[in-house]
Amino acid sequence: MLQEKVTTLLEEALGKNETLFLIDFSISPDNKIKITLDGDEGVSLQDCMDISRAIEHNLDREEEDFALEVASAGATTPLTMARQYRKNIGRKLEVRTLSESIEGELTAAEDDSITLEWKAREPKPIGKGKVTVRKKQEIALSDIQEAKVVLKF
Repeated sequence: MLQEKVTTLLEEALGKNETLFLIDFSISPDNKIKITLDGDEGVSLQDCMDISRAIEHNLDREEEDFALEVASAGATTPLTMARQYRKNIGRKLEVRTLSESIEGELTAAEDDSITLEWKAREPKPIGKGKVTVRKKQEIALSDIQEAKVVLKF
């Protein structure tokens, strides 16, 4: 009952702001509602407050007691949706697949794959020493186990 009500209210609230999208939504057995959002242009405190109010003001605490938490996806939260990759084009990502781990700049993001570019040092084809080469790899979203934005300070 509570799940259906909250889902409907959440969909309505997100419909009012097309730049926001849902990352995670759960209701624990003791009615703790946890909503995690992301946005094409980020998520502001006001965005979280708007979603929270849209849900909280339409639920009756006399009917069911609940706790509500609306938060934005953190800077170190793994990317899970194609829409998140698109908003991070131009940023450095660390991507882990079953066979390898790659750190590179996200240069393209499609609905089913991403493209990373990075520099690597490889042995010279002739002679001693190493040469810096530019590498590029397309990775299917289905192959990605975890992808995070690399933060530089």
